[in-house]
Amino acid sequence: QVLLVESGGGLVQAGGSLRLSCKFSESLNDINQIGWYRQAPGGQRDLVARIFGGDITSYVESVKGRFTISRDNAKNTVYLQMNALKPEDTGVYYCGAGGGVYWGQGTQVTVSS
Repeated sequence: QVLLVESGGGLVQAGGSLRLSCKFSESLNDINQIGWYRQAPGGQRDLVARIFGGDITSYVESVKGRFTISRDNAKNTVYLQMNALKPEDTGVYYCGAGGGVYWGQGTQVTVSS
């Protein structure tokens, strides 16, 4: 059982920045695909960014140029740097791995206008 713990959410004004962290209980070396997902109020959980082995990354169009996903294997941690935040970025952000097999508890991000 792989445990994931997210942190770093909060309340920020539009245009501000936050960095989310996802700490894994096991080495990242054995985990190929890790993603950050967002669930807006009343909505479904949607993929925002992914990172693969070899540090290949992908993003949904709405966050390209603003969000950056990265990993620190030495710390067993994956990050999501979020800049130029918009009110529509509001939601609960989840870290997921193994194609949706493992999930964290989520961290709330609220962007005020």
